[in-house]
Amino acid sequence: MYEIIKAGGWVMWPILISSVVATAIVLERLWTLRRTRIAPAGLVLQVWQWAREGKLDARRVQSLREESPLGRLLATGILNRHHGRAVMQESIEDVGRLVIHQLERYLNTLGTIASITPLLGLLGTVFGMIRVFNVMTLKGVGDPSALAGGIGEALITTAAGLLVAIPALAFYRYLRGRVDELVLVMEHEAMKLVEVMQGQRERDGEGLPL
Repeated sequence: MYEIIKAGGWVMWPILISSVVATAIVLERLWTLRRTRIAPAGLVLQVWQWAREGKLDARRVQSLREESPLGRLLATGILNRHHGRAVMQESIEDVGRLVIHQLERYLNTLGTIASITPLLGLLGTVFGMIRVFNVMTLKGVGDPSALAGGIGEALITTAAGLLVAIPALAFYRYLRGRVDELVLVMEHEAMKLVEVMQGQRERDGEGLPL
């Protein structure tokens, strides 16, 4: 492996570093963006049951806020439920923007790696061809072994750049799609809470006890 990196020249080092960073981001995001962690199933129903039973106290709201991103949205809505439907929705949307930003953490870096590693490979190709032409100028084309170093550098860096860029781009697209899916799920669940709480409030003429 070291011999291949050495044959590719100095451009191989930023490509190698990019591959390590991309792998770390992909593994971290795959672990973080699990459905069970972001939007646990049945959470809205659990909150509604607490509310109906009068168990939705400050301790439960704080625990809800800390347990998941969806819980954070629901806790925000709960704290603003006495101010009406519009205020409740607006408060959820405000916090939702922060939650989305956290879900998209590191994805721009992954997308940048997918974009620049082919360019790094191309840069290595250019340096390799320059090396070939320098050898041709000094020694001519009669000695293939003298040209092999530059040609090898050009091919290795191109291949390395593509080997990093292709999976990085694929995972970038996949993770962006997963974030979009999770955002839709959280939005749907949060709006369900708004509807049931505000509907109950309108029927009772007052908010639920905290």
